[in-house]
Amino acid sequence: MENKFLVIYVTFKDRQEADKIVDSLISKKLIACANYLGIEARYFWKTEVVNAAEVAALLKTKLENWEGVKSEVIRMHSYEIPCIIKYEVEANKEYADWVKSETNI
Repeated sequence: MENKFLVIYVTFKDRQEADKIVDSLISKKLIACANYLGIEARYFWKTEVVNAAEVAALLKTKLENWEGVKSEVIRMHSYEIPCIIKYEVEANKEYADWVKSETNI
């Protein structure tokens, strides 16, 4: 098997929202796992600069699951415009194989 897969970066308003969406993605086998990071965000939204605490998640999945993950996050996310960024990555064979095996439907 090729050692490439996706890491999808998504930000959430809080841990509860992240857990809800990540649990759905895992149960549907759209992702193998997620890592959470607490972050601070600063951005211009509508008419003001916003400072917010957020939770970022790194979602690991096979290349073919991009559209499914993106659609599910958009469907469930509370943000009007959620941040969903994909990175194609390469890892050690054993880990990449595990990610792919956990996302086989």
